[in-house]
Amino acid sequence: MEKYFYEGGPLYMGILTVIFIIMVVWAVYQSLPVLLKKDFDYNKTKERLKHIKTIGTFALVFGIVGQLIGLYQIFNAIEEMGGVSSALLMGGLKVSMITTFYGILIFLISLILWFVTDFVTSKC
Repeated sequence: MEKYFYEGGPLYMGILTVIFIIMVVWAVYQSLPVLLKKDFDYNKTKERLKHIKTIGTFALVFGIVGQLIGLYQIFNAIEEMGGVSSALLMGGLKVSMITTFYGILIFLISLILWFVTDFVTSKC
């Protein structure tokens, strides 16, 4: 896993990891009053839980932006070299997709977290 982190670019993968941590912390923080059966405003809690999906969507878009920047760098390198083997090109394309996969994974986790927290909130 660490290999993919560095291949995907520590800057973009680090930012995506921070976004993931923020999303999980937000979900837990907003769900604690419900889980602990404390007094909470149902409508306000529902509204705040929607931000989980928003954070996940931001991670998805940020992952795609990371891929586009990687593709731009690949195309610049090919232009400077004048030509490149197909194996080298495919390797570069594969590496550029790592941030997108990570962003999609965070987005899917955000949807699952939102669904679970929304379900738990509606049952209380």
